[in-house]
Amino acid sequence: MADIWWKADPHDLHRLVDRVSSIYVERSHLDRDENAVVIVNKRETVRVPAAMIAVMLLGPGTRVTHGAVRLLADSGTAVAWVGEQGVRLYAAGLGPSRGAGLLHRQAWLVTRPKERLAVARAMYGMRFPGEDVSQATMQQLRGREGSRIRKLYQQHARRTGVPWDGRVYKPGDAFAAGDDLNRLLSAANAALYGISHAVIVGLGASPGLGFVHTGSAVSFVLDIADLYKADYTIPLAFDLAAAGLTEERDARLGLRDAIARTKLLGRIVDDIKTLLSPEGTDFDTPETSELWDERLGTVPAGVNWAGPGIGEQHIAVVGPEFDSPDAPEADR
Repeated sequence: MADIWWKADPHDLHRLVDRVSSIYVERSHLDRDENAVVIVNKRETVRVPAAMIAVMLLGPGTRVTHGAVRLLADSGTAVAWVGEQGVRLYAAGLGPSRGAGLLHRQAWLVTRPKERLAVARAMYGMRFPGEDVSQATMQQLRGREGSRIRKLYQQHARRTGVPWDGRVYKPGDAFAAGDDLNRLLSAANAALYGISHAVIVGLGASPGLGFVHTGSAVSFVLDIADLYKADYTIPLAFDLAAAGLTEERDARLGLRDAIARTKLLGRIVDDIKTLLSPEGTDFDTPETSELWDERLGTVPAGVNWAGPGIGEQHIAVVGPEFDSPDAPEADR
């Protein structure tokens, strides 16, 4: 989706704040009909104005035509290939922002200790409602967070009657370590990371530029997901264990239902805006495409600055023309 910039003018795109936060599709076929994406399955046919979606989440059993993806790209709609109900992110395209305003803002904040600390404090402040964290150090905040989580585990253990002996997990394999409760926590957290990742990519932010976490390609994903574990994955894991539901699928589906019921996607969008955007500004402001220069600031893009004689190499794989009458119109 990198060659879409010659398409719609940025000023013709709907602002992110005016769009539906996401549409999740599974076991359906997506095609294009003029300026709408058509979603077809055995039960119904739904037409969706492409320019009014922030993120199109494509779940299992989904087929999509080239024409539909091209329309979504031209409309500035992010496309993410995800697990069931969007709880795992497998791949993603560009988001609705034509500029890099939010990414620049995130990079500016994370590379300045004072500003980074302010965002980290704001993240912890969202977990400690009513408490003043404006003067706390990172060490103090980590200690308070650890104490809060420990108390949460103990409270839910008393509430459900499920024994709690401490957190055990193996990164990358939710069901490889610990008792049933620990494995449910790991599986639910993995699903929460997936949905957080999908929203971050859809907004045009960087999953890797974290404020509390650092050093990982998904540091910001971990930052954002941690905001919601106390409300979602921890109580869910205890409830499932108490009911004897101990499979990974139980955690995934339970979180899926909670996400849909509480409209978590919209909450994540709002929280990221609050954390990264100064009051009274809109990070979705389009920007022009230019090239950075250390002396001039910027120079025009779309210009061959090397002069004649510079070649280009690439590999192309091109199949035969579609000649089947059943081929989608958008693919011919």
